[in-house]
Order: sequence, then structure tokens, then C-alpha cells
Amino acid sequence: MVWEDICMEARWSKFCPAGAVSEYHVIIQPNNAHLSAEQQFRNIETALNRVKKSLGENVNCLFKRYFVSDAVNQKNFLPGKNDHTALSVVEQPPAGGCKVSVWSYLVQDCPTCRDEHSGTYIAKRPAYIHLYNTQLHAPVADVETETRSIFENYVNSLAAHGCTLKDNCIRTWIYVKGIDVHYTEMVKERKRFFEKEGLTPASHFIASTGIEGRCSDPLSSVLMDTYAIRGIQPAQVKYLKATTYLNPPCEYGVTFERATGVDYGDRRHVFVSGTASINNKGEIIHPLDIVKQTGRTFENIAVLLQQAEMQMSDVMQMIVYLRDISDYTVVAEYLAVHYATTPYVLVLAPVCRSGWLVEAECIAVKAIENSAFERF
Repeated sequence: MVWEDICMEARWSKFCPAGAVSEYHVIIQPNNAHLSAEQQFRNIETALNRVKKSLGENVNCLFKRYFVSDAVNQKNFLPGKNDHTALSVVEQPPAGGCKVSVWSYLVQDCPTCRDEHSGTYIAKRPAYIHLYNTQLHAPVADVETETRSIFENYVNSLAAHGCTLKDNCIRTWIYVKGIDVHYTEMVKERKRFFEKEGLTPASHFIASTGIEGRCSDPLSSVLMDTYAIRGIQPAQVKYLKATTYLNPPCEYGVTFERATGVDYGDRRHVFVSGTASINNKGEIIHPLDIVKQTGRTFENIAVLLQQAEMQMSDVMQMIVYLRDISDYTVVAEYLAVHYATTPYVLVLAPVCRSGWLVEAECIAVKAIENSAFERF
């Protein structure tokens, strides 16, 4: 949908099974880069309110992430604290030239609130509680100490809600300032912390994206968002490997899952981690070729989804990261041809290995019937 009066465009996907709770993913961005930053942020909110109104009064916004071009200078343009929506802000400039884009996740009949003590945003359904923690950072002396402090604080917030990192956390997003220099430090400390929490190759890890991104606090080098589920049982969670196309990240010392699937009684969610042009030996495929790397990236994602008996048509939203802003036109054209109906945001954010020119992540949803589990 395009609104000429506010120079905004929105794409959204919906999952609306008969007799069950509906879900929506909405991505909104300006289509006029000449508007001031303040005007772009204001118009984003107007557009989001219009979308919410069109979806109905009983649809709640659980989570939204702003991708901004200058987190320090633009933080005052963001909406005020909202106790009913988990708010994420990361400096990853939208690649089309605008100042801000936003991804929002909305769910029918799913009221949310914020626990002031733990900072956790809580979305309640009859059988499950969905927990979001955003903007986790701890500006300290070095990246390893900061990473450890962030995870310690997160584990404490999970404990306050009867959860653990190993049993309940489904997805993390970790943003590292100066990723070419500091990513290894974050990875080492995360691995040490995971081992302490019982997360090892013999158990499982967590779906994650680790990528360049900046916090609005200029002293912070690491920023993390998380998603966890209280009430989930181990049998509901599957870890997707696609070993014919991809190798386990732990083979090169990085502790995350390629993708994680969660089954409910009425649907399956799959969270695909940041995925790039890689083969099952951990090698970069098609060095320096943005077109072929983009194709291989989405081929890898498709294979991960196939393991969950899903297709690219089940994808509700995508975030695509570019190392080089000059590749924007090529990748945007690829997405327009192959995924014209899928909401996506394309941002400038170097990947953790310099040879990867592009990375993508996504969330997919599919209707299933499984009487062994409670409905979403």
C-alpha cells in the first residue's frame, strides 16, 4: 500500500487461518528521501497507525524494530516509551536512501505489557507467554566483558519469568559495532557463556543473527534483542541443519543454529538465522559476485525451510543485509523479481565475514494440525 499524502509505502503479510489467531508482519518505509528525518519518523508512525486500524481493534503490536541511519542523532524522533510494544532500534541505514524503516509484528487477541523489574515485554496467550527483551547493552571496558554482562542480565530477566536460556530462548539478534574487528571477541564470550548454561554441540544452540549494527548509546559496542517462549516443551522445538548445503556453525567456532522451528497445535513458526553464500564445508561460495551470492543465500534459506516442510511462499518477512551500499540496485532488482510479494527491508550492515557481500534472515509460518501441542 502506498500513501501519497505522507510519502510512505507499506508491505505486509498475513497468516489468518480459519478459527485461529491471526498474525501480521508489516514493513514500512518512506518513498521520498527528500523529507527531513523528523518528518520521515513522524510519517512512519502515521502509516503504522493506519495499518493497525485497517487490521482491527483486537490486533496488538507485540514488537517493532526501527532501522535508522543515525541512531545517536535520530533517537529523539522515535516514539516515546510504549509499555505495550517491545521497541528495538538499530543503526543499520535503509539501503534505499531513506532515514528509517520499521518492521512490526502484530497478533490478534494477544495483549502485551512490560515488566518494569526485568524490562521484559510480555505477550500472553492461554497456553504460552511470549517474552521479548530489546536494546540489551552494557557499555563497559571491552567487547567480551560487555557481551558477558548482556547475557548475564538477560539470563536474570528470564529467571524472573521462570525461564532459562537453554529451554526457552528461541531467537537472538546481536549487533556489533565494528564487526570486522570485534565480532571474534563477542563470539568467544558467547561460547564461554553458553557452555556455562549447558548450550553445547551435544545439546543445541539458538537461532541468531550476528552482524554490524550500532546502538543509540555511542559507548556501547554490542546490542542484543531476544525472543523466548514460556510454556514451550522440548518436543515442540526443532533445529534445522540442511547439512547438504550448510555446515554446522560450531565447526568454525560460532555457536548458533541455522534455523529453529517451533510447532504449536495449529501452526509452525520457523526462524531462519542470518544466512549467507556458504557451502557445507564452511566456505564462501562465489567470492566477490553479488548476483551469485544473493542467489546462493536464498537457495540456502529455501533448503532450510524444506527441512521444516515449508517453502519460500511461507515466508512472512525478510531482512536483507548488504556489506556494500553500491550493491543495493542489483539486490533490490533480484528481490523484486523473485520475492515481489514478500515484505522485506534492505539495509546496510556488513556481515561477520568480509567475503560475504549479502546476508538474509526470515520468519516463516505454516498451518499444521498437531493435537499433542496447545494452539498458538
